[in-house]
Amino acid sequence: MAQARIQSLDQFRGYTVAGMFFVNFAGGFAAIPAVLKHHNTYCSYADTIMPQFFFAVGFALRLVLLRNIGSMGARKAYGRALRRIGVLAVLALVFYNLSFDENRWFGLLRPRWTDWAVESFWRDSFQTLLHIAVTSLWVLPVMARPAMPRLLFGIASALLHVGLSAWFWYALLNEKHVIDGGPLGFLTWTIPTLAGAFACDLWKNKGPRGSLRPLLQWGTVFMLLGYGLSCLGAGGHLAAAPFLPPQAPVDMWTMSQRAGSVSYLTFAAGFSLAIYAGFVWLCDIRQMKMKLFAILGANALAGYLIHALVEIPFSLAIQKHAPLGIALLVTTAFILVNTCLVWILNRRGWFLRL
Repeated sequence: MAQARIQSLDQFRGYTVAGMFFVNFAGGFAAIPAVLKHHNTYCSYADTIMPQFFFAVGFALRLVLLRNIGSMGARKAYGRALRRIGVLAVLALVFYNLSFDENRWFGLLRPRWTDWAVESFWRDSFQTLLHIAVTSLWVLPVMARPAMPRLLFGIASALLHVGLSAWFWYALLNEKHVIDGGPLGFLTWTIPTLAGAFACDLWKNKGPRGSLRPLLQWGTVFMLLGYGLSCLGAGGHLAAAPFLPPQAPVDMWTMSQRAGSVSYLTFAAGFSLAIYAGFVWLCDIRQMKMKLFAILGANALAGYLIHALVEIPFSLAIQKHAPLGIALLVTTAFILVNTCLVWILNRRGWFLRL
C-alpha cells in the first residue's frame, strides 16, 4: 500500500521552490528591496531559501530511509540511498558545468573543459544540487540513528567547520570567491539537514498537533543561537539583527551564505523549523493548501532544473533599473512560466525524485 504523502512537507517544499524562483530572478532588478536579494555579509530573506531545501531533504531522507530499512533491510536501504546520492552528484556536475557565460544560448552544446579544474571546482560545481548530494552522503551514517548521535554529529561538524575556518578556510574561500560555502560547505549544510530529520521525528512521534509547539520552540532556540554566534565576531558589540546589513566588520562569524558560516546556517535551520511549523498548522491541522505550492512541491527537482533554463531567455527582459512595478510583472511572468512547465510534467507523470 502506498504511503500517504505529508501535505505540510509537500507545501513547504513547494513554497521553497516558489521562493527560489522569486529571489533568484527578481534579484537582478535594482528596485527590488535588498532584503529580497542574496548577500555575502548578512542573512537576508533570500538567503533563507536554500537552507529550506536542505531541511526538506533531511526530513525526507530520514523518513524514507527508516521506511526502507523496515521493508527491505538496512543493506538494501543504504544501497538505494547511495545510488540516488550518486545520481544526484553526477547530474549536478553535468548541469553546473555546462557553459552559461557570455554565450548562454549555446552553452548547452559547449561544455567548458579548459578551466574546469580551477573555476568549476571552486565555484561552478559546488552549488545547491551537489551540496545536497555531498551533505546527504556526509550525514547518511547517522540519519537512521537516534536523536543524540545525530545531534552530536551535527555539533562535531559545526565545530570542525569553525576550526578549519579559523585555520585557513575562511581566508581561502574569500580568495576563491566561492558560493554557498564552497567544497567544505557540507559541514554546515549538515545543520539544516539534521534539523529536518529532527522535524520528521517530531511529526511522526507526536503528530501534527503535538509537534507544533516543539517545532516553534526549537526554531526559536536555533534562531537565537545563530544570532548569538554571529555576535562573537562583532568586535565586542551586538551584531545587527538578521535581515539587516552588518554594522561591524565581516568575519567568519558573520551570517554569510558565501561562507556557509555556522551562525548563518544555525539561524536558517531555526527559521526553517518555524516556517515548517506554519505549514503543519495550515496543511495538516487546518487542511488548507495552495495549488501553486502543490504543483511545485510534487516535482521540486524538475522545478529547480527548469528554472535555470527558463532564466536564459527571460534574462533578456531584465532591465536592471526598471521600475518596481515592471520588475514584479516580469518576475511574476517568470514564475508562471516555470510553474506551467512543472504542471505539464506532473500531468504527464514525469517526476524527478532523487
